[in-house]
Amino acid sequence: MNIRPRIAVLLLLVCALFASATSFGQIQPVGDGGPGPVKAQHLTVEMVSLAPSIAPGGTLEAGLVITLEEKWHVYWINAGDSGEPPKITWTLPKGITAGPMRFPIPTRLPLGPLMDFGYEDEVAFPVQLTAAKNMKPGPIHLDAKIDWLVCREVCIPGKAHLGLNLVVDPKATAPAQPVGALGEALGLLPKPLGPDMKATVKGGQKEFVIDLITGQPATDAEFYPYDQEQIANAGDQDVDPLPNGVRVRVPRAPELTKLPASLHGVVKLDEEHAFEIDVPVQPGEVARPSNGKVAASGSGELTTIAAIGLAFVGGIILNLMPCVFPVLFLKGLSLVQSSSEERGRIRSHGLVYTLGILISFWAIVAVLLILRAGGNQAGWGFQLQSPTFLAILASGIFFFALSLSGLFDIGLSLTSVGGELAQKQGYTGSFFTGVLATVVATPCTAPFMGAAIGFALAQPAWITFAVFTALALGLAAPYLLLSFQPSWTRLLPKPGAWMETFKQVTAVIFFATVIWLAYVYGSLFSTQGVYRVALLLTCFLLLTIAGWVLGKWPARWASSIAAILIGALALSVPLYQPKDTTLAWQPYSQQTLDQARAAGHPVFIDFTAAWCLSCQVNERVVLKSSDVQKQFRDNNVTLLRADWTQYDPEITKQLASIGRSGVPTYVIYPAGNGSADVLPELLTKDLVLNALKKDTHP
Repeated sequence: MNIRPRIAVLLLLVCALFASATSFGQIQPVGDGGPGPVKAQHLTVEMVSLAPSIAPGGTLEAGLVITLEEKWHVYWINAGDSGEPPKITWTLPKGITAGPMRFPIPTRLPLGPLMDFGYEDEVAFPVQLTAAKNMKPGPIHLDAKIDWLVCREVCIPGKAHLGLNLVVDPKATAPAQPVGALGEALGLLPKPLGPDMKATVKGGQKEFVIDLITGQPATDAEFYPYDQEQIANAGDQDVDPLPNGVRVRVPRAPELTKLPASLHGVVKLDEEHAFEIDVPVQPGEVARPSNGKVAASGSGELTTIAAIGLAFVGGIILNLMPCVFPVLFLKGLSLVQSSSEERGRIRSHGLVYTLGILISFWAIVAVLLILRAGGNQAGWGFQLQSPTFLAILASGIFFFALSLSGLFDIGLSLTSVGGELAQKQGYTGSFFTGVLATVVATPCTAPFMGAAIGFALAQPAWITFAVFTALALGLAAPYLLLSFQPSWTRLLPKPGAWMETFKQVTAVIFFATVIWLAYVYGSLFSTQGVYRVALLLTCFLLLTIAGWVLGKWPARWASSIAAILIGALALSVPLYQPKDTTLAWQPYSQQTLDQARAAGHPVFIDFTAAWCLSCQVNERVVLKSSDVQKQFRDNNVTLLRADWTQYDPEITKQLASIGRSGVPTYVIYPAGNGSADVLPELLTKDLVLNALKKDTHP
């Protein structure tokens, strides 16, 4: 199961909970309303200001300073895959207003396959205070309720009651030079783009490409979005230096099926320099540099005529790619064998073959334009994102390769699927050979194609149509020329025994293509990849049996029907979608725990929360693994989930009874009356399996 949609739902719940006035409402706050500093678990909090006084009608920078123990962290405004940022709730005297809490440049905080955004060591969050012009001079007190979440391998929520004592003084002035942690934080706030700066964003099939033009070259950058579920937080962000800025390639979130209207976030150049951007997302692909250099944004872009020309040349070269050349060569050899036919009929075959390629490409363009009209993006080879398409394509090529290798005979090419079919439906065969050439071409990208297709996908529909039509004509051109000039077939070898060997060599190329398609197929299934590839290999085994039946009893209806039935069974194997076999967890309660123990069942309790990154990693990597699930099932373990996303006094009490104050926490109660076995915060499969073995086999 993909964990990210689940995390997204839980994070929405967390945001709603924290938006309420009583998040973790029963956690006892530290502090007595003064500025601090006040010590809490794994951190110290303090309210500070740049000056002790504020003038009527003036402003003053204040803020929250958090000093953390080593390797503990708090969160940025967008926490990443899990977590929650600190929050200030003010109670202010009349005439004083407080602006939003501002967040300095964050840092990426990896843990396993997930990524959070936040701060370690020390961080200050500035808040600008404003005094009304009619405020009377004198002392005032600002009251602040602070909420935070501090994490390492375990996450612990906390609260503080702090405040500031200031003086309203008409003579108050701002300090000449901000100092201290607050002064440093003010210098680390992301800056808006200057008048000579520019940012553009292109949204492609798999990534956002951000061009930040600052006037100076940069070699490093990271992007942090303000909105969740837009980027793959843990994905690698590739950086391409520009002569006058930097280009950042940020992978899209897997669940982001529709491009956002704009991308709002922070581009971090280094620890001290970052810029805030909020720019429209332009649909389109940006080709990766082939020589390590990237042109500046807006320079050296393709024209429509150039893109059409590149597409046509790329289509011609595509015929030489390993996935396409065997089809073209076999089609060319069919011309040698049919040289006795009328020239007009041979030309007709060439035109029908071209029509098959054109219609196939137009169908691809239609799907691309429909997706784009709906706000989704796809590129060349987008079909390869579909497990169903991949399974059918790999199976078809594998079956075709079995024929080429000699297991059974379906003719020299798809234009002769049997003598009678070739005579009556030869044009049909030529048409579908063109379709086959298009299908097997989709995994390939020839030189010049990348730039042309990337340009086409960002243009109006008629330009996209024209570029892909040129690509199709380029792919069809070699065979079309041979059909109009049959004399050129003299350049091809004459038919002979060598053709059988060539067919077998061609089969090896197709088998190699199938291996690659199987790899792509498996990569679409995350943790189930190996299992899904095993199903696809089973499909290939059944297809081999179907081919053997055709070869053993050729040209018989019975063998053909048997092969069709076996082929249908073969395809059903990889296309079958199994149900989630992970065991269900019951909500924790003391009553449920007591009932399970009274019945003699071992009990496993998962103390977790949606904002706890370590909890998500442990669940995904360990608790949902097949080995651990099997042990749970075989030993009839009662599974309880103590969800601490929202404060629960019963869960808090249970945590305290085992000497813990945060999550993740994992406890096994053995069958019978044994004492609780508390596991470490970071789990491994071996650790859990050994603990289960000890506590379920007294």
